[in-house]
Amino acid sequence: MYLTQGLHRCLQKQPDTIATIAGERRQTYRMLALRVAKLAGAFGALGIARGDRIAYLGLNSDCYTEFYFATFWAGAVVNPVNTRWNASEIAYALNDSGSRVLLADAIIVPMLDEIRAMVPDLRHIIWIGDSGQPDGTLDYEALIDENLPVPDVRCGGEALAGLFYTGGTTGFPKGVMLTHRNLVTSALGAGLMRFIHPATTFLHAAPMFHAGDFSGWLITAVTGGTHVTVPAFSPQAVLSAIEAHRVTDTILVPTMLQMLVDARELKDFDLSSLRHIGYGGSPVSDAILMRAQQALPGVALCQAYGQTELSTFATMLMPEEHIPGSPRLRSAGRAVVHAEVGVVDADDHFLPAGKIGEIVARGGHMMVGYWNKPEETALALRNGWLHTGDMGRLDDDGYLYIVDRLKDMIITGGENVFSTEVENALARHPAVAACAVIGLPDEKWGERVHAAVVLKHGTVASAGELRDHVKTLIAGYKCPQSIDIVDALPVSGTGKVLKRALRERHLSRTN
Repeated sequence: MYLTQGLHRCLQKQPDTIATIAGERRQTYRMLALRVAKLAGAFGALGIARGDRIAYLGLNSDCYTEFYFATFWAGAVVNPVNTRWNASEIAYALNDSGSRVLLADAIIVPMLDEIRAMVPDLRHIIWIGDSGQPDGTLDYEALIDENLPVPDVRCGGEALAGLFYTGGTTGFPKGVMLTHRNLVTSALGAGLMRFIHPATTFLHAAPMFHAGDFSGWLITAVTGGTHVTVPAFSPQAVLSAIEAHRVTDTILVPTMLQMLVDARELKDFDLSSLRHIGYGGSPVSDAILMRAQQALPGVALCQAYGQTELSTFATMLMPEEHIPGSPRLRSAGRAVVHAEVGVVDADDHFLPAGKIGEIVARGGHMMVGYWNKPEETALALRNGWLHTGDMGRLDDDGYLYIVDRLKDMIITGGENVFSTEVENALARHPAVAACAVIGLPDEKWGERVHAAVVLKHGTVASAGELRDHVKTLIAGYKCPQSIDIVDALPVSGTGKVLKRALRERHLSRTN
């Protein structure tokens, strides 16, 4: 199993099929393969050897596809960097990974001097921007033009393929080590379950640095589809790309799905080509799913639950299981074909159906560990299982219900409150566009339930009205004791709500 196999297959089977679309720029698989072989030659000329790490800091682009393939072609390791990080966080990932070459666009310009000073072992920065090339950087197109194509080393199996740094929603980022076998196993398993259909035109709207979008990239590459990119997510950009390029499939996180289906311009675009949206990465409320099904009646929805540590996939809720009103719509589906999933207690004993515990999973897609972090690796990989840090339960038919992050469970007055349950109740209020629930210190109760709520444009709702609404749906002790009406929720580069940032923001106001 090696990650360039799909490119070779497409070059043989369909060399003139369009491989990538970025704005007005299009290239066939024949053109892509030649540029990949020449870029791999450029990496070799810059001193990159097997196992070396190559980083990428930039918005979504067709260059990302060339970077992925060329790095694997050269036998090196990809290190896609979060574009939302500051200079210190970027420097940490580059230093921790030992990346020797960095491809970067205009995002790096304000931080360029800082990064150079903080990452002394970074040998080369390759400029992939459209204009304004900084001094001391190498031109991407010139490197491809000046170097001869080199043979594919066909590195695969247990060789390290990628270091995907976690988004930092639960602490300092860790480099998740994924092998060729991990990633191909996950891609083939997800493809077998039709997570992305063959011959797809896939839209990269979620950040391409994230392992979730990489899964979509890899399945599309394996099946010989076309990659369409927009630089960053916005409803307008996504809707325009779907109409212009006849996009069939995409992957979104719930915040993106919500913004898309609530967009006022949705009705102005021809979305008849769109047949499938995969979603995941964070909990999704019943209200958002209902709005999505109403706004996009001809589009199949498929939920994927997993983590970067599992090459992203653990369970799926398939399109035919998205039945309005079904209690299983609240589940994350059942184990994918390449995974085992279970629920354990604090002593790692497996729990029966209906009991809440920590979700664990294993299979050929499970990471080999965290880069340079043996203690964290040992904590996560115990008894042959990946411990996710998520709490959930299984029903009698193997459907998994995510309850909360272990760190996000609120204990108030000795009672456990799961933030997702409160968020689901809040989201059912007609004025609520988005919300997040956290626990805050409380002298009387230990912790109190606190909510941050974003209202839909043009609507009004008071904190008291929202509390009264929630009380009609869940027990009184679970209702938010305090509510902030905010303009927006803090999110990571992948669209996940940063609950840690919410806590810090609130506590800084009260100290």
